[in-house]
Amino acid sequence: MTPLRILLVDDHEIVRRGLRSLIETQPQWQICAEAEDGREAVSLTLSLKPDIVVMDITMPLLNGLDATRQILAEAPNVRVLTLTMHDKEDVVREVLAAGAMGYVLKSDASRHLIEAIESLSRNEVYFTSRISRLVYSKVEAPPDQTGVDVELTLREREIVQLVAEGHNGVEIAKILGMAVPTVNKHRANIIQKMHFDSMGDLVRYAIRHNLIEA
Repeated sequence: MTPLRILLVDDHEIVRRGLRSLIETQPQWQICAEAEDGREAVSLTLSLKPDIVVMDITMPLLNGLDATRQILAEAPNVRVLTLTMHDKEDVVREVLAAGAMGYVLKSDASRHLIEAIESLSRNEVYFTSRISRLVYSKVEAPPDQTGVDVELTLREREIVQLVAEGHNGVEIAKILGMAVPTVNKHRANIIQKMHFDSMGDLVRYAIRHNLIEA
């Protein structure tokens, strides 16, 4: 039987170590690689073609939501399982919109991670009962007054995250493989497009939309 190949993505080594020990109890499962940020996760996924990516949300350089979007745009057959501490309805809905097939809270990993990966291996979605209640809840999330009704592109979201993390234009250009003037142009367009009055507004937007951790 061909082993199920799994990529672990989390910015904390101790978390990855715990996940690895749990997953390796399954004889036909194989950890093909580990990544500590979303950008590395995209690169490793495209080069190694794992069957399943177990993905955290809040990570440096590129968050798990946008990493999921990029992965599925390039490798639609890969199945993404979100493993996170976030249990808010708006986060769950963003994860689903990004294309992830499963959602497990880190606090539930010891009880549900194996079952979740098994479900995704059969091309089935997986949510714990706690998450299912959020998914099917009819309660509307409170409106976001900053940048309301305006959507950022994947590239713009990348730049928002990197700016909010404190990277300057030169650093962002190096990370994204772009020219510095191009980065500056994107940054100016974002501020105008989202009607931000300051960099503080940009940081608050990044926190509210889980691009960085508060």
